[in-house]
Amino acid sequence: MQTKIHEPTQIVEVMLTHAEQADEAVKKQLKELYAQYKGTKYTVAVFLSGKRDLYEDTRDLLLFNRRRAAERAVQACKAAGQ
Repeated sequence: MQTKIHEPTQIVEVMLTHAEQADEAVKKQLKELYAQYKGTKYTVAVFLSGKRDLYEDTRDLLLFNRRRAAERAVQACKAAGQ
């Protein structure tokens, strides 16, 4: 479990690996962390690691966004009468 505290934004960032998500000791630590920051202006944000390949999913998302942007550009040209 990795924890980062961002003072300017008042966010406590917690990153859990896939194995840590099922660990009871880690769950207890999270409850203690929530209790520690309850009533303060800090927000506890927990990020969970997934099972899928980050590189492939990011590549696929970028390719989709590029295609979608091109489609919208064509539609805008057609709507403008070009």
